[in-house]
Amino acid sequence: MSDAIISFPLLGENFKLNPSSSYTLFGREFNWYGAIIALGFLLAALYVSRRAKLFGLTVDNIIDMLIISVPIAIVGARLYYVVFNFSQYKDSLVDIVKIWEGGLAIYGGVIGGIIGVLIFSRVKKIPMAPVLDVGSLGMLIGQAVGRWGNFINREAFGKMTDVPWKMGLTTASGTYYFHPTFLYESLWNLIGLAILHYYTKKRRFDGEIFLLYVAWYGLGRFWIEGLRTDSLYLFSTGIRVSQLLAGVSFLAALALLIVNRYAKRRRPGSMFVSSGARGGKIANVEQEPSEPKDE
Repeated sequence: MSDAIISFPLLGENFKLNPSSSYTLFGREFNWYGAIIALGFLLAALYVSRRAKLFGLTVDNIIDMLIISVPIAIVGARLYYVVFNFSQYKDSLVDIVKIWEGGLAIYGGVIGGIIGVLIFSRVKKIPMAPVLDVGSLGMLIGQAVGRWGNFINREAFGKMTDVPWKMGLTTASGTYYFHPTFLYESLWNLIGLAILHYYTKKRRFDGEIFLLYVAWYGLGRFWIEGLRTDSLYLFSTGIRVSQLLAGVSFLAALALLIVNRYAKRRRPGSMFVSSGARGGKIANVEQEPSEPKDE
């Protein structure tokens, strides 16, 4: 369906789109999917850089973190897809490295990104939690924008439906209507970003924004994955891998949020941004001269 005509009856009978999945630049052909992913990454990086100070980090910290985390996230996204779709690659293992042909999974990217943040935190001696906090806000942007690459490719849509906001795909054999699950996930991520952006200054502990992101995305993905027709399955079972992971991550994040909010006592100023540390270095704090002791 990569060349199907796209329509949304809710927007009128004459609303039809037939975007090309590629474009030509300087005599070479590029995929729009890659350009949209790059746009999402750029917007996420700009946003995270502007918010870094609120988490006790610097722009240099963010750049260093991205240099380490992004390549690992890409590898994780590819491996996740290949492992649960190995039949497609078992006869030609060299195709595994051809990421430009498609086949990246968001959850694999998230797992790889977390591993990258762990490495960055160990190397720079910066607590992992505040880095995950600000990074999760960027993830919401990247995921919200990236899903429009699926729209261009006519992929990641859901089951056939007759809901008012259905998406039509017209081919030579006729017009069929599906749940626009790419749109559901994009909107879900944008709503989550708005909520967490507002809540950032009200957070109570390092790692809270990240846990809220995991819970929010897990809840939405659990529902959306159940509507999709192109899910990766847990080997020979009928279990959708991403739906299972979404449900488990939602419950785990919710449990950790409850424990950290109500079971742990935290002193005021215990967060990294309030501890006197800035970007992994201890800020110089002027101290009043002490009174001379009586001999």
